[in-house]
Amino acid sequence: MRKYMTQGGFTLVEMIVVIVIIGILAAVAVPTFIDFSDDANQSAVKNIAGSLASASSMNFSARTLNSNNGVAISDCQNAYGLLDSFPTGYAITVLNVVDGATATCTLTHTSSGETATFVIHGIN
Repeated sequence: MRKYMTQGGFTLVEMIVVIVIIGILAAVAVPTFIDFSDDANQSAVKNIAGSLASASSMNFSARTLNSNNGVAISDCQNAYGLLDSFPTGYAITVLNVVDGATATCTLTHTSSGETATFVIHGIN
């Protein structure tokens, strides 16, 4: 009696089908990941702008109570001093703010160009 040995494995056609399916999935997934980086940059800019607005309000309150507290704000760029550590790669517009008034400043992420605005309170 003869025993026939059968070999197991995938055929060439099956392998090509799997490669084509992986290629299609990759073509669909790559644009999705690119959109995530844009969303992340925009979220980071909005987050920092929100922190600056909050810090400006707290600074205004503290400095109103005691002029030795906080930071004098006469320009949007004085907002750099409101946070303990300001992240690199961001720029704030130059705009004067008079004492007791508010101004809307623009924060820009220099590498992506994403922007967000925040309100700053002028105080001497």
